[in-house]
Amino acid sequence: MPRDTLSRDQIVRTAVELLDEEGLDGLNMRDLGKRLGTVATAVYWHVKNKDDLILLAGDQVWDEVELPDLDAVDWRTAATRMAGSLHAMLARHPWLVQAFGSHLFYGPAKARHDDHSLAVFEAAGFRGAAADLASAAVFTYVLGNVLGMSALDSLTKRLSRTGKDPEELIGATMARAREIAGDFPRLRARLGTSSDDYNATPEHTFEYGLRALLDGIAATLP
Repeated sequence: MPRDTLSRDQIVRTAVELLDEEGLDGLNMRDLGKRLGTVATAVYWHVKNKDDLILLAGDQVWDEVELPDLDAVDWRTAATRMAGSLHAMLARHPWLVQAFGSHLFYGPAKARHDDHSLAVFEAAGFRGAAADLASAAVFTYVLGNVLGMSALDSLTKRLSRTGKDPEELIGATMARAREIAGDFPRLRARLGTSSDDYNATPEHTFEYGLRALLDGIAATLP
């Protein structure tokens, strides 16, 4: 594709697809150019560099997060739906969680999300710094909840690029972890049960934690 027929939107959409498939470490301009049917140098006519492209891709996926109508639902329903939608978005794009460690994300889509999150807690009755704290508490909870999932995705993709069998290596690691867990009474009691997957969290953990967090936030309302 000649550079004059490329658009930045096309480049960003294709970058998101590549990031989803290959992860943060798998994004490079040469492969991106191949997907676009052009050369890497043509991409640089529309984006400054790889870091700029990651910022653009990161902002685009924030548009996937639901922003509930506060005239139609109460603040708690809106907060729950926003948090669940954010969790789902980060699970679809685990590279974004990894990129938080090396990039400062900003842009109109993220700004819309952040503004609406503040509006949710203002609708509850929080003002100023109190709304900021409530919004940040929910965001950091969601981010922390998907961190393990993102790390596993990154590890799996990295092992695959080296030609190794991710399932075999991760399985061997978990087997060693269970052996160590056998030396600790509470962990040992869970071996052989539904909690036997040492690296897994119990079902509905996210929903349980979110309800508890919102209960705590609601308890601080004036």
